[in-house]
Amino acid sequence: MDKSIVQLVDELPADNITVKVLKAIDYLMPGQWTNLVGFENSIRTITGETDTQIIQKIRDRAVVLYHDPQYGYQSAIQLYQTIDTADVAIATAALANKVGEKISFLSILSSITPKAEVSQTFDLVLKIAVEIIAFCKLNGIPQPNPQEFVKALNNNYQDAALMRMVALVCLDGMLPLGPNFLSKIHQTITQADTRILTQNPLFSSLSNFIPGGTSSDKLGFITQGFDSVQGWINNLVTKTGITPQSIFNALGNCIQIADDNLDFVAAFIDQSTNYYQHTGIQTVARKLILHAQESVKSELPTATLPIHSNPVSSSVSSVSTQYKVGQTVEVWDEEDEDWYESTIQKVKENEYYIHYVGYGSSDDEWVDEDDVRVRDHSTTDDNGYGVGQKVKVWDDDEEEWYSAIIEKSEGHQYYVHYIGYDSSYSEWVDSDDIS
Repeated sequence: MDKSIVQLVDELPADNITVKVLKAIDYLMPGQWTNLVGFENSIRTITGETDTQIIQKIRDRAVVLYHDPQYGYQSAIQLYQTIDTADVAIATAALANKVGEKISFLSILSSITPKAEVSQTFDLVLKIAVEIIAFCKLNGIPQPNPQEFVKALNNNYQDAALMRMVALVCLDGMLPLGPNFLSKIHQTITQADTRILTQNPLFSSLSNFIPGGTSSDKLGFITQGFDSVQGWINNLVTKTGITPQSIFNALGNCIQIADDNLDFVAAFIDQSTNYYQHTGIQTVARKLILHAQESVKSELPTATLPIHSNPVSSSVSSVSTQYKVGQTVEVWDEEDEDWYESTIQKVKENEYYIHYVGYGSSDDEWVDEDDVRVRDHSTTDDNGYGVGQKVKVWDDDEEEWYSAIIEKSEGHQYYVHYIGYDSSYSEWVDSDDIS
């Protein structure tokens, strides 16, 4: 089952080989990238918020927005994960305990094979295609649009997003292909046919995401994507003066390199880092947190439910999902201890006048927002639950149901975050204790 955005950001490493490599080349864009990890820490840093209640609301809202299919957050994460997991990280075990020191790849050289230039070329252009698709998903652009992407790349890219593109040029272009990598790539994809493309393992993993009904159409999109960013890449190379040797020297600050065999250094970096996924999660988290902050701020004047310090002694404040008239939802019935399909008839601040599907109008009633949810059945497990889903959790001591959001699951156990409360109250509960 997919992890929640909170779990993904909380699990980002503060220091590993990926982080070391990114720090080694961040001199090219000074001040642009900080390795921001931990979801609540990210909220504080990105929004500047210090009010714990507002931070908690932003966190809760972000979890809901992340799983909302009308936004592209989860799809973008899937793209960033796919592009990196397709490259097998063969050095993971050897590097696992090398956090506080330089990394030596001498012991694993025998396991590393540099990629052929054609394969390396397609890895790079496919990463560009993924960046374009993910950008459009995150910004509500219905179809992948290279022109809109490159406009943003030139004018608006910053933070982890800019770092990712700089790393792409250095680690997937300049270092493995040499100073003339742009002309090599252009020549390769111009002469390539669909047979070469379809034999590429990375393309096989990403094919369903790439626009086009045929392999020829998909190759056309990939080529168009590369053509659109050539100008930006050329400007970056000219402005920074980077060369394979300068990148090699920068990496020497974090990797103990025995010689100057750049092919092997590039292969080592390629197979032992996941910079696309790492910075991709950071990019999605930033966009999502700002979205959640804007949503929460817009509702503060009408917020009436306080956040209490103890979830077993007071009612839980709710996460507004801005349900609308005519929308089909599920409504919690306290007496029956079950959810019922309903449609919203009227909206009044944090209350909804609902009609229960299959029942007469005499049963229509006003309900609190805390007792309303939308459930995506396509993402649920065999127990009927899914990460990001709003549920009710039973408290034996208080003999009361509390609203919560599932953040992760293992078999018949679910890790839940109580809506409106800080993470110190989050806990694992059995499936028998939730509804």
